[in-house]
Amino acid sequence: MPELSVFMPCWNAEETLPAALDSLQAQTYQDFELVAVDDGSTDRTQEILRDRAAADPRIRVIARPHQGIVGAANTALNHCRGMLAARMDADDLSHPDRFKRQVRHLREHPQTGVVGCLVEGFPPDQVGKGFELYYQWLNSLVSHEEITREIFIESPLANPSTMFRKEWAERVGGYQEHGWPEDYDFWLRLYLAGARFAKVPRVLLRWREHEGRLTHTDSRYSVKNFLRAKAHYLAKGPARDRDAVIVWGAGMTGRRLSKHLLAEGLPLTAFVEVDPDKIGRTRRGKPIIAREDLMDWWTRYNRPILLSAVRARKARPLIREQLESFGLVEGRDWWGAA
Repeated sequence: MPELSVFMPCWNAEETLPAALDSLQAQTYQDFELVAVDDGSTDRTQEILRDRAAADPRIRVIARPHQGIVGAANTALNHCRGMLAARMDADDLSHPDRFKRQVRHLREHPQTGVVGCLVEGFPPDQVGKGFELYYQWLNSLVSHEEITREIFIESPLANPSTMFRKEWAERVGGYQEHGWPEDYDFWLRLYLAGARFAKVPRVLLRWREHEGRLTHTDSRYSVKNFLRAKAHYLAKGPARDRDAVIVWGAGMTGRRLSKHLLAEGLPLTAFVEVDPDKIGRTRRGKPIIAREDLMDWWTRYNRPILLSAVRARKARPLIREQLESFGLVEGRDWWGAA
């Protein structure tokens, strides 16, 4: 019985799969099995997998009709025999020490449920500014406190960089289909269930950027569906049983997020703005107030919560500084949500 099971959903990956497999077979940690699920590929993906499995008994191949990433990932996960499970995608490359360092971290930190690592995008000519900014933000979140502090801003873990205790996946019901990104949904459910997160502070995964990535082709990764996911789990977690929800930001992001917060039945009360042209107006029937008036509104309620919905990256530290000056505690009184 291997200590670690690596699970890899594959679909029409013949161009990138050999290199991904090479990176796994070159791992300095060897006590693992690879469960590879061919999700109804129409190219040579299954042939490549079976050829590798014939030469390496650690590789197990499962073929199934095409049903999509959620079903393929759960099929692979359900066949994993190890106590630890590591996600790998068929178009990425793992550093030779990735598994060794992540297994060591989980051994040394038994309270940690999920461990990721730092990542870099490649190939350079395909990595746009948006993707680069995203993985730079990911790489700035290493500790449990940093990861969970910003978990409602965006998915704080690169899915193919993660390793977790399989018992945690079983506890929350594996991957699920809700019409938004299945990996982000998984992290949010683990967060609400009390799992602790961490990252090995080294670049151990090369994350391939290309036009065929699900983030570019699947509607579940749209801004609308990310906001739906955030509102859903905010309502189940930090915003649960609050008697007032105040949104910082009455622009496009605040307007969109507030729609989904209301759909979840949350008590939207007011918007906070710094733009003088918006202050004094209303949004969704709620007043837009100046930041100087926030604490007056705050004290009217027993258990209010504030959600920051300003997408501009440079605005985040300024909003954090302002809310700290008011005595509001991030992760208790307020969360970033954009």
